[in-house]
Amino acid sequence: MKSVIIGGIENEQINFDYTMTELANLAAADNMEVVGEVRQNIEKPVSATYFGKGKVDEIARQAEMLDAEALIVNDELLPTQIRNLEEETGLDIIDRTALILDIFASRAHTRVAKLQVKIAQLQYQLPRIRTASINKMDQQTAGGNTGGGFTNRGTGETQIELNRRVIQKQISSLRKELKEVQRDNETQRKKRKKSDIKSVALVGYTNAGKSTTMNNVLDLLEINDSKRVFEKDMLFATLDTYVRKIVLPDKKSFILSDTVGFVSKLPHQLVEAFKSTLQEAAEADLLIQVIDISDPNYRQMIKTTEKTLAEIGVDGIPMIYAFNKADKAGIPYPSVEGNQFTYCARDQKSIEMLLSILKKELFKDYETETFLIPFQDGRYLDLLNKEANIKKTDYQADGTLITAEVAPKLKQQLAKYIVEED
Repeated sequence: MKSVIIGGIENEQINFDYTMTELANLAAADNMEVVGEVRQNIEKPVSATYFGKGKVDEIARQAEMLDAEALIVNDELLPTQIRNLEEETGLDIIDRTALILDIFASRAHTRVAKLQVKIAQLQYQLPRIRTASINKMDQQTAGGNTGGGFTNRGTGETQIELNRRVIQKQISSLRKELKEVQRDNETQRKKRKKSDIKSVALVGYTNAGKSTTMNNVLDLLEINDSKRVFEKDMLFATLDTYVRKIVLPDKKSFILSDTVGFVSKLPHQLVEAFKSTLQEAAEADLLIQVIDISDPNYRQMIKTTEKTLAEIGVDGIPMIYAFNKADKAGIPYPSVEGNQFTYCARDQKSIEMLLSILKKELFKDYETETFLIPFQDGRYLDLLNKEANIKKTDYQADGTLITAEVAPKLKQQLAKYIVEED
């Protein structure tokens, strides 16, 4: 485990304390131990070294005293700032963007996630070729398994331009491959849209409890264990969008999606790269924003989530604010007030109430109708038994009289069989 110091410039930075706490958590998520912290209140970052000269000297002394190997900076640094800080402190310099990219690289499991992270890494590398040696670049981007022959400092402009073109070519190639891999996902989404099945997306901050919520919905409904999604108490445990079909006891069904979590100052490269992954949220009928109410910074987390959703074009979709971990916060649960739901994702009664809320929101356009299905049209009776919530069935001389709660599309399909009330 690498020992690191975290540092940043706090002047006029909104929620600076919060972002520094988050930076320490990100370092821990990347298997680093934070042994010290440095802050500076200056009007603006120094162009050459980010921190002022005196603070740079202080960092070097503190690092030597604490046996720290690296400095993690709470901003994205310029290439020259990284180079100069490395030279003046003797430390590995990791900026916030590089740290998040490194975490994402270690968490990516599916082909889609790996391609998206690789593209973001290369975009981050592109302006840093001039000032970063191949070894330092590798450290900044999760091992740097990108190929392309990066050059050491001091190489000529021609070689730098050559390397830049190599990276740009790699990005284009990876984007093409990503587009091909995602084609199947897009086809599946179109099929679901065509079938009119409702869609719900879990969104929110990393480690808020989205995956735990999904898994406990699956458990409550006794859906196959193989459908469970990966969950762990760590930042960015889930980088992929997991999609599961939920069938309720009354035969209503919807698609539930568990999406990648957000974090403040999410690198723009990752926001851009993960737009396609978050397409499930953009096309959902309902969003559930899962919030860790036990975290004192939960209000800022809500703002971060909504800012990120806006950046990827998710707008105008109804949202339920689901305040999770109420047990840790010492708040009574489960409870609902308007579009705010307070719960514990591991509590059965909470999950039952969540499903009740979803049913009310998703299926408000369902209607109860009585149909008389002639015996010779038995296939429609089978359809009702398969897709509708059957409330009453009577067998009569001219067919089956069946009262059922149905979706608008099914009602339209069976309109000629509807029995009008006197």
